[in-house]
Amino acid sequence: MNTIDARGLSCPEPVMLLKQAMSSGASSYEMKVDCKTAKENVTRYATSQGYKTDVKESDGEFTLTFTK
Repeated sequence: MNTIDARGLSCPEPVMLLKQAMSSGASSYEMKVDCKTAKENVTRYATSQGYKTDVKESDGEFTLTFTK
């Protein structure tokens, strides 16, 4: 599973990183973000690409797992 660390980045950078990773064609990805807006935006993008999203929060950081 590819892990993308997008902590400290503001939108649209996390979405662009996820889009770039998804171009590899893997069926699952994990992304770490520290902003609620980034969490919502990457979740929306992943859903539009046919991925299911699982979100876990810990100490203000979100770990998102995207699977197809």
